[in-house]
Amino acid sequence: MADCHDLFQSYHEKIVLLPTKKDNLRSSRDKLRDKIKKYFKEELKANSPLFWGQGSYAMGTIVNPLDGEYDIDDGVYLQNLDKDNKDSWPTPETVHSWIYKAVEGHTKEDPIDKRTCVRVIYSGQYHVDLPIYGEYKKVYYLAEKGEKGWHISDPRALTEWFKKQVKQSDEQLRRIVRYLKAWADYKSKINNVKLLSGLILTVLVAENYVKKERDDSAFGRTIRNIYQKIIDSFVVYNPIDRDEVLTERLTDPQKKKFKELLVSLLNSANKALDEKSKKEACRIWRKEFGDRFPCCDDIKEEDSRLYTSSPAILRDDARSARDTT
Repeated sequence: MADCHDLFQSYHEKIVLLPTKKDNLRSSRDKLRDKIKKYFKEELKANSPLFWGQGSYAMGTIVNPLDGEYDIDDGVYLQNLDKDNKDSWPTPETVHSWIYKAVEGHTKEDPIDKRTCVRVIYSGQYHVDLPIYGEYKKVYYLAEKGEKGWHISDPRALTEWFKKQVKQSDEQLRRIVRYLKAWADYKSKINNVKLLSGLILTVLVAENYVKKERDDSAFGRTIRNIYQKIIDSFVVYNPIDRDEVLTERLTDPQKKKFKELLVSLLNSANKALDEKSKKEACRIWRKEFGDRFPCCDDIKEEDSRLYTSSPAILRDDARSARDTT
């Protein structure tokens, strides 16, 4: 079996967020926090909010997207709401307007007041999403415009859950998440289709992760487990709130397309992991990940036949996957 661990490591260097970009994001986030605090103090004459980073940035799974525009989520936790009387709270539309006004004019583009957050856009580079929360009897509620209104949501607990998974397993888990997110980004682009959110992909990997010495083996076996989990029932729950179905907003065409692409990925993983030639295995992986994956022509011929005796990950299930889809 061809050993492509080093190729995956090189690919990881291409998709992981560089320290300089992380610093830029952190600086932008902090400036927005200062602006919001100032607005609450000077305009609303109210206690300043607290802030808690969430999403892929907080989990450490953010990747460089192909379109070049990445994002971070920074939760705004209001401290001017009555924590014992939720009926006194203003509407989500009102608190959204507070944050919108606080950050208005911060960049050249106007903020976007979305359903679940206020988005600040740094044109052509990245954007910062600002979801807004209130606390009632030690339970956190998200301010969502429209029918849902204020509803229970605790992304901080979700971030801590993921960090715990990494601590209990291995840092390799984070890399597998990044590989799958980068793969989904590439497939979305070339197929012109929106696939799954980064959160759903992260939960799928964390709940189906298989630790191996090599990243190519760990990735292939994790993909196998994900396929087995969703092929019959495509339902993914919030791991810290089983009443929340993360996949409920996915359309049937979205689910179908993801299954089709996942089957292709699983079959490719089988072939690559069973391939004796490293150069040929590289070409198989590169078709799945795109040209950010290392160039196979650079592999020396004398290294191309180096392999181990490990078996393919799931040859039988790969066949059944083709038959099922």
